[in-house]
Amino acid sequence: MSEVVALAEKAREAAAVLATASSSQRNRALLAMAHALVAKQDEILAANEKDMEAARAKGTPPSLLDRLELNPVRIKAMSEALKGLSILPDPLGEVVRGSRMYNGMWLQQVRVPLGVVAMIYEARPNVTADAAGLCVKTGNAVILRGGSLAINSNMALTRVLALAAEGAGLPAAAIQSVESTDHAAAEELMRLHGLIDVLIPRGGAGLIKSVVENATVPVIETGVGNCHVYVHASADPQMAERIVVNAKCQRPGVCNAAETLLIDDAIHERVLPQILRALEREGVTVFGDEKTRALGAITRIQPATDEDWATEYLDLKIACKVVSGLDEAIRHINTYGTKHSESIVCQDYAAAMRFVNEVDAAAVYVNASTRFTDGGEFGFGAEIGISTQKLHARGPMGLEALTTTKFIGMGNGQIRE
Repeated sequence: MSEVVALAEKAREAAAVLATASSSQRNRALLAMAHALVAKQDEILAANEKDMEAARAKGTPPSLLDRLELNPVRIKAMSEALKGLSILPDPLGEVVRGSRMYNGMWLQQVRVPLGVVAMIYEARPNVTADAAGLCVKTGNAVILRGGSLAINSNMALTRVLALAAEGAGLPAAAIQSVESTDHAAAEELMRLHGLIDVLIPRGGAGLIKSVVENATVPVIETGVGNCHVYVHASADPQMAERIVVNAKCQRPGVCNAAETLLIDDAIHERVLPQILRALEREGVTVFGDEKTRALGAITRIQPATDEDWATEYLDLKIACKVVSGLDEAIRHINTYGTKHSESIVCQDYAAAMRFVNEVDAAAVYVNASTRFTDGGEFGFGAEIGISTQKLHARGPMGLEALTTTKFIGMGNGQIRE
């Protein structure tokens, strides 16, 4: 029996136990997991340093190194996220709706766990803790398959979290990681129909495309983030500058960072130079169209190509295009965007409402940074990913996204005539 099948069979057994565990049991496990992360941080950081050394030796880009790196502050944040989950309302058993049928039977639709959740993701060790916590809270067993860059970190985190959950009375197999970094192991995980209830990929476009095209188990697609900020003709210039700089620079290596700046032709000569200079001060390279480059506002600028409009840089880089107005901005976003997060900066209510209604994305903002598309910021606790698809879940996926429902009919002898 392969490693992946063995893990899945253990997870199946654990899921049956988790589904009947009480809310207090699951919350105690979350608190134990939170404390264990801090108590065992030396072990976790030592494993992470092995991954960091190997990644540096391979010439891994700084943006990926930032995603990979753990430190006491980040481990503390992971611990606090688990504590936060423990005090959120329990989604299991929630009555979505209930009614008395024509024949006197009482019918309820209630939330229940999905069962066995599998995740395939890249160099983000924090995903290991987030996914484990969300799955414990929602009564699901989880199988984690992280990228090879983070293998030591992920295995250390899994050991610590699983032992803590077991100490709190849950099955150790509730939280498991695939140790093999062979691509064949990931492919096998994608095809365990009947053992895996749902698969969630989280990473770059190549990973997500591979999972969507090859999986035979249900998939929740978490998309890449080619996000835009559009500065409308009515925008407040200072507000526009703050939002663009924050959306691009606050943490450039994440999926809700802005990758393209669009600005109205009517104001670009007056407003764009100050935005470009602010981006340059932050170390951003701009890939600009002809009108952007003609301003001569900055030195760190390159000619934009059609490829730039579709690129998720995950780096201190941004594409910039001058558009004729709202119609072109919406058309550009719906053509090149990835349905993740989009923002308009404007003081025109009608324009803002058109943007909100016509832009196709999981999150749309008016006068705010795209960086808010995050489960924690939305008040969901930790998130398992940001869905850009339209079925089952969309946007940051918190607790409800990891549940399904069942109908329960309570009768007193009713039969169908």
